[in-house]
Amino acid sequence: PQPIQRSIYFEYDQSMVDPSYDDMLLGHAAYLKANPDLMVEVQGNCDERGSREYNLALGARRAEAVKRALELAGADGGRIKAVSYGSEKPVAFGKDEESYRLNRRVDIVY
Repeated sequence: PQPIQRSIYFEYDQSMVDPSYDDMLLGHAAYLKANPDLMVEVQGNCDERGSREYNLALGARRAEAVKRALELAGADGGRIKAVSYGSEKPVAFGKDEESYRLNRRVDIVY
């Protein structure tokens, strides 16, 4: 079955994947291995703080970190596309830490 959890959240200004996501990423890697025709996109996102250029670069680092984690878990990197949306695809619109936290993420999209 396709893993349910599809978002990895990050601390402010960070791109390191927290080890608490290891099991979730192993599940996604196993799903990709079991479905060799699937492609996946990992989409890096940021909160609204920072310049557009900075956020695009940070989102790219986050997406690449998740791609690397999936590869280390056994997924074929050639089937994983890493993209950055910077702060252009928020899921929360408040001007508070909880909204910022929800927007600092990578989404795994099949």
